[in-house]
Amino acid sequence: MKTLKDVISLKFKTSESEGVIFHGEGQQGDYITLELKKAKLVLNLNLGINQLGSIYGHTSVMTGSLLDDHHWHSIIIERHGRNINLTLDRHMQHFRTNGEFDYLDLDYEITFGGMPFSGKPSSNSRKNFKGCMESINYNGNNITDLAKRKKLEPSNVGNLSFSCVEPHTVPVFFNATSYLEVPGRPSQDVFSVSFLFRTWNPNGLLVFSNFADGLGNVEIDINEGKVSVHINVTQVKKNRIDISS
Repeated sequence: MKTLKDVISLKFKTSESEGVIFHGEGQQGDYITLELKKAKLVLNLNLGINQLGSIYGHTSVMTGSLLDDHHWHSIIIERHGRNINLTLDRHMQHFRTNGEFDYLDLDYEITFGGMPFSGKPSSNSRKNFKGCMESINYNGNNITDLAKRKKLEPSNVGNLSFSCVEPHTVPVFFNATSYLEVPGRPSQDVFSVSFLFRTWNPNGLLVFSNFADGLGNVEIDINEGKVSVHINVTQVKKNRIDISS
């Protein structure tokens, strides 16, 4: 396809911070890749190689953050020549592509949820998307509906299910006065704790536990946006260990 205008829209949700959402490329050096990187949305676009080489035409735009929150996010890409509107959750960003070409020439396959292995270094370093998509629309074609009715030819869908599995994790919300107390494990010499958290507050206590027999305590907190671990041990000379990240 050689197009002057494109409209691509879809909704997605995922708990993964990396993954290719959409990819297409052509023989003239054209490509478009929409992907998650570090839980941000990145659009890479090139409308073709000229005598100055592909780097000149390459355009990369990043938007959003914390998109691995397993909530639905909507994306609309509207292109007219070199003018692009990228809308994420109703927040629109306008930009112009580099280079001198107006047409997007995609004469290889277009893929959603990953990109085919092309032998290029860029293809094998990118992860496939892991999560749910719905309402995929490409230039007026309802891709989701066509895929479900097996009307996409040729197609290679792999292990695809037309349902969205919810994660088994159960979140807990804490306000300024609440806390969760659980029984300790006496006569164990290993202390191990793991959890995911998200907050807008720069300060707060995450975990606290006293060791048995008055041997000390461990504390994990957020202090001015940094996570700190404090371990107090009463029976040794260097009785306090502080780690922050």
